[in-house]
Amino acid sequence: MFEKIEIFDKRYSELNQRLYEPQVAANPDEYQKVMKEIKSIEEIVLTYREYKKAVTAQEESLEILNETSDAEMRELAQAELDEAKENIEKLSEELKILLLPQDPNDERNVIVEIRGGAGGEESALFSAVLFRMYSMYAEKKGYRTEIINVNETELGGYKEISFMIEGEGAYSRFKYESGVHRVQRVPETESQGRVHTSTTTVAVLPEAEDVELEIDPNDLKIDTFRSSGAGGQHINKTSSAIRITHIPTGTVVECQDERSQYKNKDKALKVLKSRLLKEKQDKQASEIAADRRSQVGTGDRSERIRTYNYPQGRLTDHRIGLTLYKLEDIVNGNLDEVIDALITADRAEKLKESMQ
Repeated sequence: MFEKIEIFDKRYSELNQRLYEPQVAANPDEYQKVMKEIKSIEEIVLTYREYKKAVTAQEESLEILNETSDAEMRELAQAELDEAKENIEKLSEELKILLLPQDPNDERNVIVEIRGGAGGEESALFSAVLFRMYSMYAEKKGYRTEIINVNETELGGYKEISFMIEGEGAYSRFKYESGVHRVQRVPETESQGRVHTSTTTVAVLPEAEDVELEIDPNDLKIDTFRSSGAGGQHINKTSSAIRITHIPTGTVVECQDERSQYKNKDKALKVLKSRLLKEKQDKQASEIAADRRSQVGTGDRSERIRTYNYPQGRLTDHRIGLTLYKLEDIVNGNLDEVIDALITADRAEKLKESMQ
């Protein structure tokens, strides 16, 4: 393990020196390339350097204990030795986790698709709650949200909404949201005050890059139609909405958020490529690890992952058994505690698999 990290340490020093070279400093693209590589190994290298400091502190403390009989000095050295041992153990575990293979999609933008499921209008209203929650969370993280397509109901819910979240590391934070989200609450349409259970499905796709997926234009059927919706800004008098069908797979994508037909087509193609890329990656992953499935999971749309219980103010993530009684805070975009717990559980599972 440490031989590999030594290589990273040496490379990190070389890259930092390169930043001062005139040909790098004067070339924005090259500068960004070097900075990206520095960032990719920086946490490993800095953690390793802290580890080496702890090892040095341990050696020095042992040396003092072996050479002195002064009671006060020995007591101080023993305390420093205990602290160094604790740090070595902690940093060693951190390094094992940092050396786990990284998800190549983690730094990408994401496309999120939310669809109403069981529960009719209440499901559509909860889709709007989830969209608001993700939009607020994205804003807190400094990400940008852009709607791609929306099918709104009369009461302000969403039968379906798809949107892009742009920002460094967006996929690493949102990828655990794929699956079925269940809500238990008294619907706005319920006159008797009874609690209903509804479901909404979320799919999170890493944005595909053009170089990764070539689509033959002859495989596409492109239709234009007039935008539709609950009224107001979603009604257009011109046929600017776009529907693209990928004939070989039967995948259909619609985009009607923009008034420009060209912009809608561009957005729809982005979604289509991302869906096809995700299907390709899921197929590869299932072939490679058919008998090893992470307990956390990041892709199965049919998996019930979470329950939002409004009467009790409770959120439960079923994959890791996490229960928090701060539902209002979470639906207002404070998702870090949930997502951090999922990341920790996912890393622990992968570490366990790597050791086996």
